[in-house]
Amino acid sequence: MDPFTFPVRVYWEDTDAGGVVYYASYLRFLERARSEWLRALGIDQAALLRDERLQFVVVEANIRYHRPARFDDELVVSVRLEERRGASVVFHQEIRRGAENGELLISASIRAACLASDGLRPRPLPQALTAQL
Repeated sequence: MDPFTFPVRVYWEDTDAGGVVYYASYLRFLERARSEWLRALGIDQAALLRDERLQFVVVEANIRYHRPARFDDELVVSVRLEERRGASVVFHQEIRRGAENGELLISASIRAACLASDGLRPRPLPQALTAQL
């Protein structure tokens, strides 16, 4: 399956005083892309929380910073489902400058756990959700 891609522009708020993207800003870019990927699959996270008392929480993030992004860069953030476990999913994500095949800036492996929102305990992925993944 081809990875899902989401465009991001770097704003001043994403950078340090020198106009270089602050390392934690990349986490926000990765999160936005995962959220938009779910939305593109027709998965409404607000409805999951409201109706099924279920939420996703990042429990592991391994990030490799290859090159810096700068103010006003156009970036492409990709999401590819790498592994599906009973109560979690692992994503491979990349951030590239300019285009899907542009210069690699960030590569990451992100594991998100499915939790029951009431007690924040692991909960198996709902069958309806796994069918869409």
